[in-house]
Amino acid sequence: MKLKKPKFWDYQKPNLYSYLLLPFSIIFNLASKLRSKPKKTNSQIKTICVGNIYVGGTGKTSLAIKIKEILERENIKACFIKKFYSEQADEQKLLSKNGPLFTSIKRINALDEAISNSYKVAIFDDGLQDTSIKYDLEIVCFNNLNWIGNGLTIPSGPLRESINSLKLYDNVFLNGNEEDLIYIKDEIKKISPRININQGKYVPLNIDGFDKNYTYLAFSGIGNHETFINMLKNNNLKIIDDLEFPDHYQYLQNDFNEIINKAKKHDARIITTEKDYLRLDSFDKTKISFIKSNLEILDEKNLIKIVMDLNEKN
Repeated sequence: MKLKKPKFWDYQKPNLYSYLLLPFSIIFNLASKLRSKPKKTNSQIKTICVGNIYVGGTGKTSLAIKIKEILERENIKACFIKKFYSEQADEQKLLSKNGPLFTSIKRINALDEAISNSYKVAIFDDGLQDTSIKYDLEIVCFNNLNWIGNGLTIPSGPLRESINSLKLYDNVFLNGNEEDLIYIKDEIKKISPRININQGKYVPLNIDGFDKNYTYLAFSGIGNHETFINMLKNNNLKIIDDLEFPDHYQYLQNDFNEIINKAKKHDARIITTEKDYLRLDSFDKTKISFIKSNLEILDEKNLIKIVMDLNEKN
């Protein structure tokens, strides 16, 4: 069972808990630098890393799938690579549904397997902080609602590395429901004026299958629960209540019972994400429906150019 991230991580400003943990954040950052090793380049395959510096819930998997679609349209043989975590079986299943996936405890080993299978491009879902690989293209994802939380690094805040590290990257991707992003874009440009900013929004693909005359209980165990709920409400579904679980949560019978009982209490139908639905195989899912969503790129031509420019490089 995973614990939910502390609420104070996403306060607009650090609070007392954040400052008390600040010495540990300093130690964490120093330890990360000491572990760093020279990254290895590989001329046999192009590598794209869709990662983040904010812990969880930034839309990496959705963007990785979208990039795979772009490459597929150009007849470029591409695959997914994801470090193996037993608790992330949901994302592994989702990636596998959209293309070949190689997993390993060490990403470099999965990359070697992709090379041996003659893939031209490897798309990494996460791995920005992996010190063993020098990627040809790196994209840093953020969720529009969470942004950088209180702005501090683990454990004082939700960042894996300082926001100023954006100076080291060329591409940022903002995911969400078209929230007002002027402030966020301005902050990014202050750190790195040359950085390329792309934006995407989540579009439900099967929303017409849900009767809008009914009320719904929504639940999820993803890193961007609020974005999921907003998407449902923006599409005129009546969400009478919602339950938030930790990211990649492995549901227990008690959790499942709570969901069913709350829905009965409100006389509501039950709705969740595709990722969560994939984690419910050990339960009777007949009363649960899921939203299948797609990431729509607001300036897809720009993203296509970035991806295709990479492929054209020797």
